[in-house]
Amino acid sequence: MPRLAIVLAAALASGVPLPAAAGETAARSFSGLAAYYSGRGSGFTAAHRTLKFGTRVRITDPKTGRSVIVVINDRGPFGRDRVLDLCTDAARALGMIERGVIFVRADVL
Repeated sequence: MPRLAIVLAAALASGVPLPAAAGETAARSFSGLAAYYSGRGSGFTAAHRTLKFGTRVRITDPKTGRSVIVVINDRGPFGRDRVLDLCTDAARALGMIERGVIFVRADVL
């Protein structure tokens, strides 16, 4: 299997969104585990491995139906099993402080 195909398959399996093709404007969605970084960050911000800084993303907790819009302003998470790290304010708005790590759906706006 060519190396590019292996990399693409791994990215799709991990829930990491692939970069948009030139001229692509359709919204992208992904899902996976999200955590929050306690005591760091303020406002409604998040860390993502590849999305451009300033990208707005709607994060929804399917379990509760709560959602929040965050702005990507950091890189991470660096744990292999997570797709986002949220700031404390965003985590509080989602009601995830007590749970710590939750499954989320993310829609790039």
